[in-house]
Amino acid sequence: MKLKVLVLAITAVIMSSCGSDGKKKDNVAAPIKAEKEVVEVDPMKDKGIGPISSITLGEIDEAMAAEGKEVFKAKCSACHKMSKRFVGPGLAGVTERRTPEWIMNMILNPEEMVDKNPIAKQLLAEYLSPMANQSLTEKEARLILEYFRTVKAE
Repeated sequence: MKLKVLVLAITAVIMSSCGSDGKKKDNVAAPIKAEKEVVEVDPMKDKGIGPISSITLGEIDEAMAAEGKEVFKAKCSACHKMSKRFVGPGLAGVTERRTPEWIMNMILNPEEMVDKNPIAKQLLAEYLSPMANQSLTEKEARLILEYFRTVKAE
């Protein structure tokens, strides 16, 4: 019995010491809002970051596109499908959404693109998987670009 009284007394003391002075106090700190600078980038003006600063495209070269399709199958198709989302985004119509320079720089320089390019960062946030560097040459990247030019969005 003495133990029950002692426990009740201690509980009462603890409860009364936790009370307030009649004013409601908000002990929860307001969350600090991290101001993120939102940079609007026109994807059709963004050339990306990497070795390709300018490229001039002419008529589609069917032989290059066919060779690019084979390189794509060998190096890219494990993560990319043309008409649907997979590990990475579907690539049909990519030439209508990105500049040729951006596409080639993403192929050739994916680590720096994901680290510094706003559009590539956005893609990483959406797909949660960084693009693997396949150590392609500029020629191979150009062949893939030519293949992409032949595949329009559905």
